[in-house]
Amino acid sequence: MMHTILGSGGDIGTPLAEALLRYQHPIRLVSRHPKRVNADDELFPADLTDPGQVDRAIAGSQIVYVVVGFEYKLSVWQQTWPPFMDAVIQSCIRHQAKLVFFDNVYMYAPEAIPHMTEHSPLGPVSKKGMVRELIHHKIFAAVESGKLEALIARSADFYGPGCKNSALSIMVVDNLLKGKKAQAFGDIDKIHTYTYTKDAAQATALLGNTPDAFNQVWHVPTTNQQLTNRQWIEMIAGELNASAKVQNVPRWMMHVIGVFVPIMREFPEMLYQYEQDYVFDSSKFTDRFGVVATPPAEGIKELIEHVKQHK
Repeated sequence: MMHTILGSGGDIGTPLAEALLRYQHPIRLVSRHPKRVNADDELFPADLTDPGQVDRAIAGSQIVYVVVGFEYKLSVWQQTWPPFMDAVIQSCIRHQAKLVFFDNVYMYAPEAIPHMTEHSPLGPVSKKGMVRELIHHKIFAAVESGKLEALIARSADFYGPGCKNSALSIMVVDNLLKGKKAQAFGDIDKIHTYTYTKDAAQATALLGNTPDAFNQVWHVPTTNQQLTNRQWIEMIAGELNASAKVQNVPRWMMHVIGVFVPIMREFPEMLYQYEQDYVFDSSKFTDRFGVVATPPAEGIKELIEHVKQHK
């Protein structure tokens, strides 16, 4: 009955381990240097780019949750994600484990971004999106073959306590704490819905423990308040008692900043998602489970409280 998290310790992996505790299964945490979240967690150090180590990590598992965060770099994604997912899928089939894959929205076609549902068309224009689309097809090809039970839990851009890889944390919270202007991509007066990491983790745990949730895509609970990026920044500034001044970061500036902050070089191809409304519809999940997302004001308050406690 082992539940195994591949990619433990990250923005989703840690709250997922906390959320899984309520289901009273043994939990195996797998990463290069796993750290215990719950007292009885099994720690399993592994290099997840090695298919043999992936197989050993999955052996004995009932459910495998993939929340890995490989380096946010196109060349790494192209070289690492496809063989990793092949290894995971084959190992899950070999050991008769179910697969829960935590995903983003990069594979959706640009015209889907203003209102994304589980039935939105795939058709990414970014190369990272093409990698995610390939993963989607790999998973459902195995499902359709009858060899694998799997689901995809999909999230919008996210934020939350301890979340290090969120644009809101990197470009807004961190800058405001330094007395600088918040930074933002694209049109900051376009709607942009964000998923709260605790909501995403709890929903992913619930899906993994719901037998009839498998073999389909789910959007995890995300606010239905249609706030603009400017309004998110204003909420964060309000909690920090800071000025809500914003510096817009155009495409050319991303390349300049990328000289000093390499991750910024990876953002230009995703800029189209910030130049139009970005609405992530999770009503399928709410209708099925009766679970709604944490209100943004509450989520931001918890985020800032965590930041202040860990200065």
